[in-house]
Amino acid sequence: MLRISTVLLAVVSAGPVGLMGAAASPATSTPAPETAAFGLLARMADALEHELFPNNTDSHYVHWMTCGLIVVITMLVRRGLVHGIFLWLKKLAERTTTTLDDKLLPALEGPVASLVMVLGLFAAVSVFRFSPEVDRIVGSGFNIAFIGVAFWAVLCAGGAILDHAQDLAHGRQLSIATFMPLIKKTLAALIIAIGLLTLAQSFGADVKAFLAGLGIGGLAVAFAAQDTIANLFGSFVVVLDQPFKVGETVKIGASTGTVEDIGLRSTKIRLVDRSLAILPNKMVAAEPITNLSRFTERRVEHTIGLTYDTTPAQMRTMVAGIRALLQSEAEIDRNSINVFFRDYSESSLDIWIAYVVSKADFANHMELRQRVNLAIMDLAAAQKVSFAFPTQTMHLPETVVERLGAVSSKR
Repeated sequence: MLRISTVLLAVVSAGPVGLMGAAASPATSTPAPETAAFGLLARMADALEHELFPNNTDSHYVHWMTCGLIVVITMLVRRGLVHGIFLWLKKLAERTTTTLDDKLLPALEGPVASLVMVLGLFAAVSVFRFSPEVDRIVGSGFNIAFIGVAFWAVLCAGGAILDHAQDLAHGRQLSIATFMPLIKKTLAALIIAIGLLTLAQSFGADVKAFLAGLGIGGLAVAFAAQDTIANLFGSFVVVLDQPFKVGETVKIGASTGTVEDIGLRSTKIRLVDRSLAILPNKMVAAEPITNLSRFTERRVEHTIGLTYDTTPAQMRTMVAGIRALLQSEAEIDRNSINVFFRDYSESSLDIWIAYVVSKADFANHMELRQRVNLAIMDLAAAQKVSFAFPTQTMHLPETVVERLGAVSSKR
């Protein structure tokens, strides 16, 4: 990990304004005199102090006046930044079509104002001469404040971006919207951890050794919680692939029902008998999933059987009549209609019927199917044909029939 805080301090100290001298790193044990907190402002204050009070070397009037002036200027700049520039930027953001800038500007307002105060206060303090010990304390304090404000800005910006992404996900009804609060908390924890590690490294701590030990410990935790991790990755697979959403009816393995919740560890399905099935996400990611709520059309296929005493003329009339009544339904695709006398079954003469309903709505599909079935019954009644049911006829020799008749007559 780079020494981010030290680099940032060096950039600030070497900037064109030249408010501060080259600040010493807090990790340095004995900083050399005239290096930290004695920049351009300190030298200018010393020169002005010498000109105004040449005989009083112990006076610090100019230093105190310069410090107070810098504090006042800092407060004015901060107020102008917040009530001027940011207010103007917010008005511009209201004219844009996206809402990201509407969330991002208020989120960054506090960190930017705090950054101005940190820089101004350190510039004010740098006017004075300090001993190496005090100078090291001042540098460490600025280091902590600068790192804190910088990572606070990153945290606020990341939170605003994720809030915008969550609004978009909710608007488009994406399953990832369920995980946005977790992603936001994870990002916050990650930024805080990186900030603490950066701060520790700037003070000379051995962060690499700590990360190495953390990696070994994380490996042990991963082995102990492999099922939990598998379920977590399964939830990410469900979110990315989006095979179903909350409220849709699905079939996962042997479970069929309505999805009520998609969590990190499991998915909850309300089954058709109203019981609640909780399926681990690793199983959900591995099982075949049939989404029963995403029909584009509905295909109907069934077979009706007529008794063997049906004549060929009656069969032709039945086939033609069924085809005609299907073609009369506006919601049935005419190109999908198939009606044929197909099979001689064991106990019936089978008519195969297949068609496609153009509307995917389940209730509408069932009403049409019922209407067609009732029309087929009316057609069968008009043709005086009977629907078959499983029966068996046993043919016996006449001698056996006579013997059975004689036995029954004796009874």
